[in-house]
Amino acid sequence: MSDFFTKTVLTAGMAAAMVFITGCNDDDNNTSDNTSDNVSVFVPTSLTIAHINDHHSHLESEGEQSFFLDGVAYRAERGGFARLKTAFDDFESTYSDKNFLKLHAGDAITGTRYFSFYKGAADADMMNTICFDAFALGNHEFDESDEGLKRFIDRLHGTEGNPNGCKTPVLSANVKPAVGTPLALSQVDDYIQPYTIKTTKEGVKVGIIGIDIKGKTQNSSRPLSTTEFLDETTTAQNYINELKNKGIEHIVLLTHYTYENDKKLATALSGVDVIIGGDSHTLLGDFTRYGKTADDTFGAQGSYPTVLKNKEGKTVCVGQAWEYTKAIGLMDISFDKHGDVTGCSGSAVIPVSQKFETYDETTAAFHTLSEGENQLVLQKLLAGKSDLLSKDLIIPYMEDSKSAAVLQSYTDLLDDNLSKKLGRATESLCLVRVPGTTRAQDIAGCENTASSARGSDIAQIVASAFLDGALRADFALQNAGGVRSTIEAGDITYNDAYTLLPFGNTLVNLDISGKQVIDTLEEAIANHKDNEGSSGSHPYAAGLRWDLDMTQAKGRRVKAVEVRDRTTGIWSPIDLNHLYTMVTNDYIAEGRDGYTTLGPIFADKTKVEDTKLLYTQSFIDYVERVSVIERPERSEYSHKTVITAQGNLLAL
Repeated sequence: MSDFFTKTVLTAGMAAAMVFITGCNDDDNNTSDNTSDNVSVFVPTSLTIAHINDHHSHLESEGEQSFFLDGVAYRAERGGFARLKTAFDDFESTYSDKNFLKLHAGDAITGTRYFSFYKGAADADMMNTICFDAFALGNHEFDESDEGLKRFIDRLHGTEGNPNGCKTPVLSANVKPAVGTPLALSQVDDYIQPYTIKTTKEGVKVGIIGIDIKGKTQNSSRPLSTTEFLDETTTAQNYINELKNKGIEHIVLLTHYTYENDKKLATALSGVDVIIGGDSHTLLGDFTRYGKTADDTFGAQGSYPTVLKNKEGKTVCVGQAWEYTKAIGLMDISFDKHGDVTGCSGSAVIPVSQKFETYDETTAAFHTLSEGENQLVLQKLLAGKSDLLSKDLIIPYMEDSKSAAVLQSYTDLLDDNLSKKLGRATESLCLVRVPGTTRAQDIAGCENTASSARGSDIAQIVASAFLDGALRADFALQNAGGVRSTIEAGDITYNDAYTLLPFGNTLVNLDISGKQVIDTLEEAIANHKDNEGSSGSHPYAAGLRWDLDMTQAKGRRVKAVEVRDRTTGIWSPIDLNHLYTMVTNDYIAEGRDGYTTLGPIFADKTKVEDTKLLYTQSFIDYVERVSVIERPERSEYSHKTVITAQGNLLAL
């Protein structure tokens, strides 16, 4: 953690030192700028905050970043925790005269083989190389229930893999585990605190309050039923008020609540100054300086920082930093003597390697630069550092050697098995959640996925793998969020399988009527369309297809549902009264992620068969059996036609 702050974790019974001067009734004590009596006057101060979110066990370098300099296309390896460590150290050194904070806005775990095999230990060890000043819980921290989160925090705060003794405060004001459960063995804040307090060099106290997304965590993860989740806005205001009553004027919310929700939160609250967020994996910033055309923004969805007004009409600075160690947010906030924000600036920084390739139009391929050419590109990118805190940047960094060694100790144990080839993809199998959107537009072969009615190729193939392994099932159902990555054209390895399907889900067969199937599809769509749930609830299927009209209300969106006979291959309208067998993962079978109709069916043991087959293994078995994977025939996709919420008919 930063040396420029003294950490104090406050609980209900602890007092906070007040660091303000209150105006007196004596006129002689009035300030020269006519500050009125009983108005608090604070020491002017500033904060510099470096932050990440949603790294999801993506500990290695995360793909390649393409960019243009002087009209020439280049690319370089992007992200990775060892590179983040170097960047954080660089920022802290550069702003050594400032009050520097390092924050993580949640979803540290689940998403790659590092979680599949090490259950958060690798993530904790890598986080401890940076030593964050605060970490807010995300919904995926509960993927292995409260006990799994306890193991992760124990590692984060333990001595093993933590040579520097880092003890990052774990925050979530609106999460209240029941006393006697794993996260609250003796009291509610054993593992999770509502907030932490930092003291600046000027002696000014700054409160950092954690907020987790309530509905998504309850419905799309596995917290204990006894763990209480409070309303995000009400809880945030209550704790802001508590800190204000303790004389703490400067308030940072560290949220895992989506960018859109953070913007709403900013305008709904009094007393909030800064919101550092996560969950929606949002890239903010303006990267047109690295584009070939004026609209090359790398898919950024807003300004970094986003500057809004709170309920009192005072400035609030909002930031988020993409995903998977691809970016770091660097924000500078200044306060006046009344504790109000006078300004905020910053940079969204994409850290890349110091080795570059350039695109050769003649060969239509990227080629490694000569040493001299590489040095010129390096110098141009490094020159951009003069614009830190004013422009959004791509900055080259070496990997930190100690951090890289920590990760290597885990990687060495995986490589032998995970690098083995399972099969081959003839083309990229693109990741999409809701048709009409995409998470793979920067991958070759997936550029037009947002305009295609077929939606997710890879979710479709995962459902096909489930159906292939469940011999007695009529069709398979899979939620989009359970599928985590695009499979690019080329070899498919065990590593790809565990990155694609990282959770510990098993396959179950359910006896379900045709009407219940349609109700389930409607609920899954309504979960994200109407109920502000995760877009990961969107359904995909094998052996089942439908027309989708997102302009309609719940109950009228799914139309012309058809089932394919596994023996004849013939499609026919679903029979509302017929009892089918559906294979799905046990997560949504329990009624989670908006799949409410499935819950009572799963609870009735006469209607459920838990195969105990790990869903990742079903995909591995399918790829090994088929050997060559290609996109299904268009007629096999779940979505026959799609009308988006904006009324656009997507191309077939």
